[in-house]
Amino acid sequence: MTRKHFQTRCVLLCSVLVAGLSALSVRLVQIQVWNRKDMAGKSSRTFDTKETLVGLRGKIVDRNEEVLAKSMPVASVIIDLQHLSDPLLVSFPLAYERASAEPEWETLTPQERKQRVLAMRGVILKEAEDLPKDALIEKGVAQAVSLLARPLGLKREEMYTRLREELANAKKRAEKLDLKKPGGEFCLVKERPADDIERVRELISKHWLEGFRLSESYKRWYPSESLATHIVGYTGETESVGEEGEKLFRQTGKFGVEASLEDYLAGSDGWQMQRRAPNGARIPGDSSSLKPPRAGLNVQLTLDMGIQAIVEEELDAGLKEWEGQRGCIIVMDPKSGEILGMASRPHFNLNQLKDLDKTTANFALQTIYEPGSTIKMVPSAAAINERLVTPQTSIFCHNGHYQMGKVTVPDHFPYGMLTVEGVLQKSSNIGAYKLGLQLGSSRYYDYLEKFGFGQKTGIQLIGESRGVVPRSNNPLDFSRTTYGYALAVTPLQVATAYCVIASDGKLRKPHIVKSIIANDGTVVERFEPEVVREVVRAETAKSMRGALEKVVDVKGTANQAKVAGYSAAGKTGTAVRIEKGRYQSGHYTVSFAGMLPAKDPAFVCVVVIDDPLTHKVTRYGGTIAAPVFSKVGTRLAAHMNLTPDEPVEDKDKDKLAGTKEQ
Repeated sequence: MTRKHFQTRCVLLCSVLVAGLSALSVRLVQIQVWNRKDMAGKSSRTFDTKETLVGLRGKIVDRNEEVLAKSMPVASVIIDLQHLSDPLLVSFPLAYERASAEPEWETLTPQERKQRVLAMRGVILKEAEDLPKDALIEKGVAQAVSLLARPLGLKREEMYTRLREELANAKKRAEKLDLKKPGGEFCLVKERPADDIERVRELISKHWLEGFRLSESYKRWYPSESLATHIVGYTGETESVGEEGEKLFRQTGKFGVEASLEDYLAGSDGWQMQRRAPNGARIPGDSSSLKPPRAGLNVQLTLDMGIQAIVEEELDAGLKEWEGQRGCIIVMDPKSGEILGMASRPHFNLNQLKDLDKTTANFALQTIYEPGSTIKMVPSAAAINERLVTPQTSIFCHNGHYQMGKVTVPDHFPYGMLTVEGVLQKSSNIGAYKLGLQLGSSRYYDYLEKFGFGQKTGIQLIGESRGVVPRSNNPLDFSRTTYGYALAVTPLQVATAYCVIASDGKLRKPHIVKSIIANDGTVVERFEPEVVREVVRAETAKSMRGALEKVVDVKGTANQAKVAGYSAAGKTGTAVRIEKGRYQSGHYTVSFAGMLPAKDPAFVCVVVIDDPLTHKVTRYGGTIAAPVFSKVGTRLAAHMNLTPDEPVEDKDKDKLAGTKEQ
């Protein structure tokens, strides 16, 4: 070979080496600089796990800050099957067990203990080379069971069997998918109180237990689980998909205030990266691997739980006495529109959530019914407000039967001349209709709308019904609406309408939320009383309170609504129940809408009992709903420290026991 040929070959060889090394250098630069984020992402997907840190959900409290709903910390024990089936990781707790049994263990520093465990781990892995393939894993599982079964409240045999079954299933899945290692996670125990599981946390950390971790979250708890159930509501688990396609679960409001105020109550979740070395050991993270969660805001309701307990107890007692299954009681502050108490039946237990398909309908604002004579307040107030009549104007009631064309209006008693006050006191259908005639159908329907019927009240709860108020041109339909038929209302609409009379003639939006409060006590948002519109003049409202006071008089249909020591005002209602478009003979919805004290009411209370089946009394609003109001009013007057405005004496010796109304 000539010198020239040798030099040529050397140059070619060097060129090849330079080109290869250059290509390798370019690739290294590409990996380190250009594709750094992509490669880091792939690495992190292999060795990093992202754990969600759940944001604490806000509390729900009443007006006196009594807690109605709160989130309690809970933890679930999650098993990582990939780590539990890895001999390199399972050997850690076995090494700790041996090392900690040595006599000098207690004298070692933390760093020395760590070194001792790592050294002992090498010994165990060396010994495992002479053992069957899965012997080390079996030992690790057995040790974990011996440490954790009792603190978790599990039987050793059950826990051991469960772990072995899950490992076997994971191994089968890995073989089917041609994976090198089995993987996946499963929940061993779910949502245990954090205090109960603290011992487990200590054991996992102390004994170097790999494959076991705690997933911390919060569980909703309702201290007064059977009170205000339809108002407070409940939460449920909602599934979503994370950034990397993983399933995420969080508690969200499903009903009541929990649902309607979800945006305030819900906290913001954070996250924490769990970083591991290629051998699976945990690596401490830095501040960039943690995003703290943000707690939700607290919601303060207008409810007074003392009042709420009263209405719940009296509603249950009334339904039991009068043999009914459905009904409600609403207590409102007429000057602010605040709901002080609201109970509906049937209801449910907030912590157990059983039979929700039968019990979640909120009777107070979702059930619509024909109100009967409680609606007679509207034509009376409207006619007085339009100055067509005064409370003392006389109306001829045709001795119980009125016929005009195709319109026939019956009365339950043959009344002759009655004043406007008397029409309400005796609950005359004919008198109410003739007041409606003076107004005219268009103006009367306008007043129904002004009082809030046929539209949602706007209360901060989901699912409210608007009721039905048809503006019919049919004279028969119009006649029936003046005494409570041919229209449908909700109990909340009735309560809101009677608050117009109990205050200054203005319709106020009923509200259940008083304020939104941060965890440090700062009021973030306050919900002030809201006037929707003026319905009648203040003097009209005052005249109507006087007229409705006559209804609770000894000669009125609501004489059983009286509260000793206090003047009361209100109106009874009785309507034949309608179901599937047909009236049910012998079945009624009875009600009473009242206020106390009559001259300057501190509260309005509406009682509705649906389909009482009792035969103890004739089933009217005055004989069933009015007595319930009396019991509620007596207790509320004491609870609210109301000053008596009448002498406490027996005024009712002359009570007309047979007074009836339709």
